[in-house]
Amino acid sequence: MGLVTGAFALYAHAIMPGLKTTDDRTFVAAFQSIDRAIINPWFMLTGFAGALVLTAVALVTQLGKDPLPYVAAALALYVVVVVITVAVNVPLNDAIKAATNLDDATAIRERFHEARWAAFNLVRVVASSLAFLLLAYSLVVYGRSA
Repeated sequence: MGLVTGAFALYAHAIMPGLKTTDDRTFVAAFQSIDRAIINPWFMLTGFAGALVLTAVALVTQLGKDPLPYVAAALALYVVVVVITVAVNVPLNDAIKAATNLDDATAIRERFHEARWAAFNLVRVVASSLAFLLLAYSLVVYGRSA
């Protein structure tokens, strides 16, 4: 969970603000390059999917135990993150990634809806951060109940 939270936060606090200051052609080319690099089996399995699977496993292992509500809330928040990613951010990423003629970079960037992407990414930052904190607190509760 922490790896994914960090990735979303990095986009919110460094990558997107940095790209925002660039011209349209640089923005499109850089975003395409970053998106291609981040979509790789290691990140997708150990980070994005791993957070979902391992939180679900943690939920099952805590059935009937004190940490259950915190793990369940963390899983619910992360499901929201996954839904936002699949429904909003990935389609926008795919649209900008599919653009091949950078001669019209201004139109490509406008169709990308940069503000919408950033706003939903901020929701992912907050939701995944809360999920991470809930998982951390569930360990405290687990330690107290052991």
